[in-house]
Amino acid sequence: MNDFLGVVTPFDLGPGRTGKLVSLPALERKGFGPISRLPVSLRVVLESLARNADGQRVTEEDVRALAQWKPRAERTREVPFVVGRVLLQDFTGVPLLVDLAAMRAAVAKLGKDPMIVEPIVPVDLVVDHSVQVDAFASPEALRWNMDLEFDRNVARYEFLKWGTQAFERLRIVPPGMGICHQVNLEFLAKGVLEKDGVYYPDTLVGTDSHTPMVNGLGIVAWGVGGIEAEAAMLGQPTYFLTPDVVGVHLTGALREGVTATDLVLRVTEVLRKARVVGKFVEFFGAGAETLPVPERATLSNMAPEYGATMGFFPPDEQSLRYLEQTGRPKEVVDTFRAYYAAQGMLRIPRPGEVDYSEVIELDLGSVRPAVAGPKRPQDRIELPALKQTFRELFSRADATGYGKPAAELGQRHRLPSAPSGQTRPGGGLQDPDSAPDGRRKNTSTLSETEMMNNRPTPDPVGLVPRLADGDVEVGHGDVLIAAITSCTNTSNPSVMLAAGLLARKAVAKGLAVKPTVKTSFGPGSRVVSRYLERTGLQKDLDALGFNVVGYGCTTCIGNSGPLDGRIEKLLTERDLVGAAVLSGNRNFEARVHQSIKANFLMSPPLVVAFAIAGTVDIDLEQEPLGTGKDGKPVYLRDVWPTLEEVEALRGAAADPEQYRQNYAGFSQNDRWNALPVRGGKLYEWNPESTYIQQPPYFEGFGLSAGTIREIAGARPLAIFGDSVTTDHISPAGSIKPSSPAGKYLQSLGVSVADFNSYGARRGNDHVMVRGTFANVRVKNLMVPGVEGGVTRHQPDGAQQPIHDAAVQYAREGVPLCVVAGQEYGTGSSRDWAAKGPMLLGIRFVAARSFERIHRSNLVGMGVLPVQLPEGVSAATLKLDGSETFDLLGISEGLAPRQAARLVIHRAGGAREEVPVTVRIDTPIEVEYYRHGGIMQYVLRQLVQRA
Repeated sequence: MNDFLGVVTPFDLGPGRTGKLVSLPALERKGFGPISRLPVSLRVVLESLARNADGQRVTEEDVRALAQWKPRAERTREVPFVVGRVLLQDFTGVPLLVDLAAMRAAVAKLGKDPMIVEPIVPVDLVVDHSVQVDAFASPEALRWNMDLEFDRNVARYEFLKWGTQAFERLRIVPPGMGICHQVNLEFLAKGVLEKDGVYYPDTLVGTDSHTPMVNGLGIVAWGVGGIEAEAAMLGQPTYFLTPDVVGVHLTGALREGVTATDLVLRVTEVLRKARVVGKFVEFFGAGAETLPVPERATLSNMAPEYGATMGFFPPDEQSLRYLEQTGRPKEVVDTFRAYYAAQGMLRIPRPGEVDYSEVIELDLGSVRPAVAGPKRPQDRIELPALKQTFRELFSRADATGYGKPAAELGQRHRLPSAPSGQTRPGGGLQDPDSAPDGRRKNTSTLSETEMMNNRPTPDPVGLVPRLADGDVEVGHGDVLIAAITSCTNTSNPSVMLAAGLLARKAVAKGLAVKPTVKTSFGPGSRVVSRYLERTGLQKDLDALGFNVVGYGCTTCIGNSGPLDGRIEKLLTERDLVGAAVLSGNRNFEARVHQSIKANFLMSPPLVVAFAIAGTVDIDLEQEPLGTGKDGKPVYLRDVWPTLEEVEALRGAAADPEQYRQNYAGFSQNDRWNALPVRGGKLYEWNPESTYIQQPPYFEGFGLSAGTIREIAGARPLAIFGDSVTTDHISPAGSIKPSSPAGKYLQSLGVSVADFNSYGARRGNDHVMVRGTFANVRVKNLMVPGVEGGVTRHQPDGAQQPIHDAAVQYAREGVPLCVVAGQEYGTGSSRDWAAKGPMLLGIRFVAARSFERIHRSNLVGMGVLPVQLPEGVSAATLKLDGSETFDLLGISEGLAPRQAARLVIHRAGGAREEVPVTVRIDTPIEVEYYRHGGIMQYVLRQLVQRA
């Protein structure tokens, strides 16, 4: 490698092995800054900058700026972070694989070798977001749900199957293996990577907000949008604002009866109040040192819920112990130890050793058993207070409550007869009408949006009802969904063993679960099933209805499936506040299930306990779970497992051989193995597919970059006010029959019942471009008083859907623009919030200010962001959409943040000129724009190198 900074140093890897590393101690000795005082998470990022410094992507100034990080300085500088690998789930991974396939097709069209198109860094795609809980409480539930998953997703899975053999640096973990973050923790993560003899930290970005889970192993990682992941996959930097780093000093130890779930709910509550949004959180101190990696990973997993970019635990002996327990090869463990020791980073810092922006103290001994909800993950309720809190919220009339008369509590409602021939798709609400606003609710916009968009909208399935007509009743507070779900908790053997032990004791006492409760168990890894079967605990869980329903995200992301149609009818007609209890990480209203209003996060053993109790209107410290077979009341304390009982079985979950066998190959799924592969190294596009289509990004692609030219005669496709979010721009959630995308699918013979979600059809640009700006709540000021994705075509003034107008303008050869207000592109990062506008023909966006990631994404797709002067807006300019615009002063000599001129031509002939700032912020972004986007830039680099 090019030793740009002169700090590549040999180090000892163990007997007979040596390697090279970019030495942080050497960088400190050269005067770059007090690096040994930096938070460990920043040191890992700094190593990447030093290793990738080349004067263009990463400059020496970038390295020095981070090395001299000040704990409480103003944050204005962006960090160009080049990661070691990329993690994808299936919903966000499909469009990236589509882009790679399109790049190969473009190279082949040039007569070059398409094999030069490979991810620059290793990419892992785990198929985990598509399995739904249709069947449950049955030994056949797993097989049934997996078959339905394949029936619904065969077009997408055939495409992914092609990807398994097409790319050397793309590994696809097929359906039925587990959840991406748990698979990452147990198998994919190595801790240290190597290239050309140089060793460096395992770092990654992932297209799922809970990517930070692997921070618990000492690995720097966080969630990003599709375009940032695509840039990382192609070896380009991921840019982020230099962060504050909040140190969380953990002291003491957890009490008997307190779980890691109780701890993470407390941490989420504390850190939400501390406002750590956009910051790094780093845990340190003696309390952090004693926590095993599964407990750490539980804390790291919920970083999106407490708002942080990461929840990082520095690497140490616990990390090494976990690598050994999960069957990693000895060479991997030894390399991890040698590398971090050589860098001075193989230990949890103690107080005073590291400089943090702020330190928060937390005594582990102060944590009590708790749940969180019923609408937000940070609203923690200590277990004895749940009954009183639920009753208060039941009658509270504000946004936190339900506004119901207290007298309704305790009323019971009989189930009517089963509706004939009616089934509902169930699952969480995906209506784009309810686009989440995380800032307004003080929740995670990214996490909530994922629940709306990153899963299918499945077709209804008729299942045999479990309930006899008219013999069961429900009421407010009844537990109707009880789900042991999510990588947050199923990755942690202590809480999984505790759930099994509680089930064993409950079954022994004769307790049961009401048939109105939809029970499910969706482990994040097959290893969980192995140790529960080995200990005999799965039989006890099965006896209470917690049979395995699938190895994927299931209820945690809203794939909870349908309730009995009679229960849904009662919930709707009587406006009942039904409850879901789950061991997940998100509980936003209607996202777990569209008919369930109260959702409580809790540990797996508490999920089992509340399933037995059948209600959240209960104080489990004072009231019994139920009556045992001896006629006596059974309390939670009677069945709660002791720490000693859990520890006695923990060895079964720490058997390295189980992990090695589980991940030895991905051949456990017969239907996946039987899928055909379309094409070899080039994908054979199927023009009839409504899920996968070749995108037009490379039409007319040549070997030379374009010329940066001024833009003349642009028409506005839309004029917006402030705070237009990526939810307004990007297609999201379910597809409405009356929308342009819905009409398009119907024109191809796709029935409304088979529409699925925009998320499931991200690989089809024809669907996605029709959904761009089609949100029913977006307000285009060109059409006053009208909500939805409409505009006026000029100069005739005809009102049209935005997509139809864009098509007409394209036929007429008219370039397009968007004018917007403050904070354009806020919300969760979305690839199609930039891809869609580009495909509509939008050449530039003139806004008062931009959300930083969306601004970068626009440049990455070849759309130019320009910023209006302070105090200037569409309103002050009196724009109505009849104008044309010239963007002048941009040319081949374009420089970051240079001045340009926006010339407005009024319909009456008047001309007005406005100074603007070109929001291309870095030299590499100039190159991206010159080439038409980041994909075109990288593709030309690959062809030239070949």
